Amino acid sequence: MANVGTTDPTIEALEALLRETLSVSKDSKVTEKLTKAQELVKNVKVCSSGILKRFGLDGQVALVTGGGQGIGRAFAHALGESGCKVAIADLELSRAEKVASELEAKGIPSLALKVDVSNKKDVEEMVKKVLDKFGDLHIGVNNAGIVFHSNSEETSETEWNKTLGVNLNGVFFCCQAEAQHMLKKGYGRIINTASMSGTIVNHPQKQVAYNTSKAAVVHMTKTLGAEWAERGVTVNCISPYNDINIIGYVDTELNRSESLLAVRALWIRDTPMQRLADVEDLTGACVYLASPVSSYTTGLDMIIDGGFTCW
Repeated sequence: MANVGTTDPTIEALEALLRETLSVSKDSKVTEKLTKAQELVKNVKVCSSGILKRFGLDGQVALVTGGGQGIGRAFAHALGESGCKVAIADLELSRAEKVASELEAKGIPSLALKVDVSNKKDVEEMVKKVLDKFGDLHIGVNNAGIVFHSNSEETSETEWNKTLGVNLNGVFFCCQAEAQHMLKKGYGRIINTASMSGTIVNHPQKQVAYNTSKAAVVHMTKTLGAEWAERGVTVNCISPYNDINIIGYVDTELNRSESLLAVRALWIRDTPMQRLADVEDLTGACVYLASPVSSYTTGLDMIIDGGFTCW
């Protein structure tokens, strides 16, 4: 229970000064303002100590693949807002640069990188560039993914290999390259984007390669989480209501076309919460798994699907 109940000494000093000033103040208006200031300091004190402080990621370095849009973009912003320096990697550099610019506008140090996660050398170079730029890597968010839809009996070898190349091989290459640095220092947080498709079979869309790749990511996450746990590196995955980077059950521009209206209605009908997911439904899980507060959590598949897999 280290650090429980501790408070920033600067806040304590400010509290003491306000108490002292209030005790000698004879002006009612000044007293009123000082009392309001005292309440504000109390709120700051709550947010800067105890459990909330343990969610903070000040000074840490995060890498997010597939960070140029959708879930990856939302994760990059959430981690940056929690105190991280953030490297955004994407197959399209322009997308990564756009997100990096958004973060820089918030005062968050960032780095845009182009990467093909299915290429092992590309991934190794990506991690090297992050270390060269920021000097460390604490959090790896392996989010890049693709999907194709086809009847299983017609799924081509090319489609199969490309899907598993990105969704499975790519995630493993990232985990491996990130862990090679993290294991040396005895600390790291690896978060993989899987999917509820790793647990259930989606309908009406046909996507055998995608479903297989995501089921494999879930079990790979458990395997790595168990193997690296005693060496200080946790590995967990988030399984959304499908992947926002592609046509899935998250409410984005990618699935608002007229041709998908009927399918969207089916998705909503089959979801207990009766709505599609939003990226903000996922970011809290990412910050939790990236933070010190999740130190006893590894090998977890966190399904965030509005209850879809309950039925």
